[in-house]
Amino acid sequence: MARVLLIRQGHVPYDPRVKRALDALVSDGHEVDVICERTPGDLPREELPGIVIRRLGIPGRTGHGLSKLGHIAQYGLFMLRALLLASWLHLRRPYQLVEVHSLPDTLVFAALLPRLTGTPVVLDLQEPMPEFFASRFGVDMDHPFVRVIGWLEQMAIHFADRVLTCTEQMRAVFIERGAPAAKVTVILNAANEEVFDPSRFPPRPRQPGRFDLVCHGTIEERYGHDTVIRAMAVLRDQIPELRLRIFGDGSFRARLRELVDELGLNDRVWFSEGFVPIEQMLAGIADADVGVVAMKRDVFRDLTHCNKMFDFITMRRPQLVSRTAAVEAYFDDDCFEMFDASDLDDLARAIRRLHDCPQRCEQLVEHAARVNEAYRWPIQRESYLQVVRGLLRAGGRTPSGVARIEPRPAAETAPDSVSSGTP
Repeated sequence: MARVLLIRQGHVPYDPRVKRALDALVSDGHEVDVICERTPGDLPREELPGIVIRRLGIPGRTGHGLSKLGHIAQYGLFMLRALLLASWLHLRRPYQLVEVHSLPDTLVFAALLPRLTGTPVVLDLQEPMPEFFASRFGVDMDHPFVRVIGWLEQMAIHFADRVLTCTEQMRAVFIERGAPAAKVTVILNAANEEVFDPSRFPPRPRQPGRFDLVCHGTIEERYGHDTVIRAMAVLRDQIPELRLRIFGDGSFRARLRELVDELGLNDRVWFSEGFVPIEQMLAGIADADVGVVAMKRDVFRDLTHCNKMFDFITMRRPQLVSRTAAVEAYFDDDCFEMFDASDLDDLARAIRRLHDCPQRCEQLVEHAARVNEAYRWPIQRESYLQVVRGLLRAGGRTPSGVARIEPRPAAETAPDSVSSGTP
């Protein structure tokens, strides 16, 4: 058993990727300390089985609407506080491994003292930070601010002993910018099957007179909820039974409510009262006819996957998914009913197709499950633990061999694939 420190500037344990890592570490026999951000209502210290969470408050922290300098200040303040706490904890009882999750990439330097004393450090790059900031602030990738962030990204990668990331597209970008290829391993954002369990929440069969769409998770502009709501307005008269249920909360929620009022869709669109207990959300997914992942496409989202997509696959729900390069690299057109991102007319077309053809929905569920077999969490978990065990054995200085999962070529069709045409 090893002592592991995990650092994340975000909410733990509700961050899905962090939660999966924590579960894997504890089940593998490790003792884990967590340093993360404190939000209103959080306990400053919380103990869970095998885990101690310490939360740091950041004065004035909102996470939304901040300027570039505001983001830098918030990131810097948290990193400084995390560095001091991590150093103090390490001096009291040394850690055998430190794992840091971005954003920001530079948070990895909070592990400075453990790193200097020989403790291996893993950096999990959940997002490509240059593309994230270019997208957030609407600037080009060659903007001086973005170029500085790219340089900091590479400094962080070289500081760490191993790097994890979420897609082969992100891995390729990191390597192109200078990261050693042998250092970077892809661990996909697969759903935790102990939580997203269709045997506990069996999918509701299609019922006459009902056609419910569902979205879940954080509500931000980039997730495309507004495109879904506008498509609902287009289909108001064509599909009278069409309804949308939105579970979650975020900075774009108030604007979505205004949009629903403007379009006169209050009888068609339902919002949960913020984030709800996981059991309620899972029941809502199981009760819906179709899940929607409407990510807006940009230089950032072309590299990433959305956790929600894997949640719906595991819960055996057909999906409407916006096209991005990363999605199309792993999944073909018979996995999801894909549509052009931010194109409400194309989304309306896709909704009509799944409404009019229940058989197509069944085919999508079965084919997505087959393609996803290689991407499931039990396989990703073992790849993750191989990295952890290799670092613990070697003291962090020799990368362990971990097989990479190659993305599915966009033009490839599985031998047992179904027709993409409407029966």
